[in-house]
This record gives sequence, structure tokens and C-alpha cells, in this order.
Amino acid sequence: MNVSLRVVGLGGSLAERSTSLAALRIALSGAQEAGAETQLIDIKRLNLPMYRPQETNVPDGAWEFCEAMYSAHGLLWSSPLYHGTVSGAFKNALDWLHLLINRDPPYLSDKVIGLISTAGGVQGLQAVNTMEFAVRALRGWAVPMVLPIPRAWQAFDEADQPKDPSVAEQLRGLGREVVRAARQLATLGYCDYSQPHPETLLTAAADHAARPPQG
Repeated sequence: MNVSLRVVGLGGSLAERSTSLAALRIALSGAQEAGAETQLIDIKRLNLPMYRPQETNVPDGAWEFCEAMYSAHGLLWSSPLYHGTVSGAFKNALDWLHLLINRDPPYLSDKVIGLISTAGGVQGLQAVNTMEFAVRALRGWAVPMVLPIPRAWQAFDEADQPKDPSVAEQLRGLGREVVRAARQLATLGYCDYSQPHPETLLTAAADHAARPPQG
């Protein structure tokens, strides 16, 4: 089935030059190569106020952000590593997704999410781990392939392109993988690393029972 897919990228930082944003752009290009429409949400341009529970005066930008995330088939998240975790600005954006609590289904249910981090040192996986916890809490599916980029300050050139071509290809590959899994969910109701729909399990069980004994 030919399904029109949309992948939204969330990332960057408040820095003047952001390697996490550069990495996100490349991953989104991979999603485009795989046939998806893409949208980039730059943390700096998003300019969200700090999330406050029970806030009644919700800015239009927060609603627009949540709607963009909710309407996507797949997501790509990219955060710098700050002191062992994601940046405060990135976490604040995720906190605003609480506005999706009353949707049906709520939050980011059954959305495929690819994770990227850029680190000044070599511990970028710590930010990825934090994002993966958030994916679970928001009821999405994290792509098993993750990309923590170490020593990002020297990994990109002046044009914000990876100096190592293999890093660029891995980023594009992540974008393609998000599209592949999102397409499975859109057409089959599950993907390779999500729990199959109950009807799918029943069909598989019936098929297995109908097969003659092997061995």
C-alpha cells in the first residue's frame, strides 16, 4: 500500500551554531530519500516558555508544536548532551507535549522515533538513553538504531557537514529506518520492533495451528 508519510524532526539547541541541528537536517534528508514529507522544528526558533502544569494561558506556538508532533507518522529527535542528559530547552519542549494527554490516542502513541545526540566528549549515549525513557513515557516506539555522535565539535566542518562520510550515511540511514517502520505501522498496524496488534497475533496463531507437524 502506498501511504503518504510525514516525518517531523525536533532538535537543535540555543547555541549560535548547533551540531545537533546539523545532524538532524541530514537525518531528515534520509527520510526524504525514503519518500516522506519532512518538517524541521528548531528548538531555538520554537521559543517556548517554560512549561507549567495546569497552565491556562497556553501560547499558540505550543499548540502548533504539539499538533505538528501529533500529526506526524514518524519523528526524529536530536539533542546535545548537557551534563549527562538532554538540554533543558529540549526537555522543556517534550514537557509541553503533555497538552496531548486528552487526544485519542494520547501523547505520541505508536509513533516511530529515531534518536540522535551530539556530545563534546564521548558519552553521547547518555542523552539517547534519556530520550528513550521519554519515548516510552509518551507511548511511542524508539528505533533500535541510535546515533550518539562523539566529539561533535570536531566531527562537522564549517558547512555543518560530517567530516566522516560514514556518519552522514548513518544519519541518512536513521531517517530511512524511521520511514520504513512508520510505513509498517501505517499499513500493518505494527512494525518490526513493536507489539503486534491482537488481531495479528490471533491470525498468526490460527495459521500456526493449521500447519502440519514438522520434524
